[in-house]
Amino acid sequence: MTAFVKSVTFDCHAPLVVAAFWAAALGSNVDEDSTENRAWVEPPGWGGPSLWFQRVPEPKTAKNRQHFDLRAIGDLGAEVDRLCALGATRVRDDGDDLVVMADPEGNEFCVEA
Repeated sequence: MTAFVKSVTFDCHAPLVVAAFWAAALGSNVDEDSTENRAWVEPPGWGGPSLWFQRVPEPKTAKNRQHFDLRAIGDLGAEVDRLCALGATRVRDDGDDLVVMADPEGNEFCVEA
């Protein structure tokens, strides 16, 4: 028997804020049963793990040990600008086709062309 990835979990201070960012970034929405203590986002379309956000008391203290790599559909610069408007910050550019960003609570992710 094998297992599958059911969800990817984020520890955070404000689950609804971080869930809203990721829902908008990925073209989905925050589940209607989400609360200030726990929230989740189902993947748009069919398949893929859901994203789970749970409130924890401690702050993020180090670089992520794993992260998402997003592929921009269309212009990379326009996608980076859209994500910044949603609350992300640009951490650094790694060449012409990759931008390292952070979500509203500082979780790093990459956006590639």
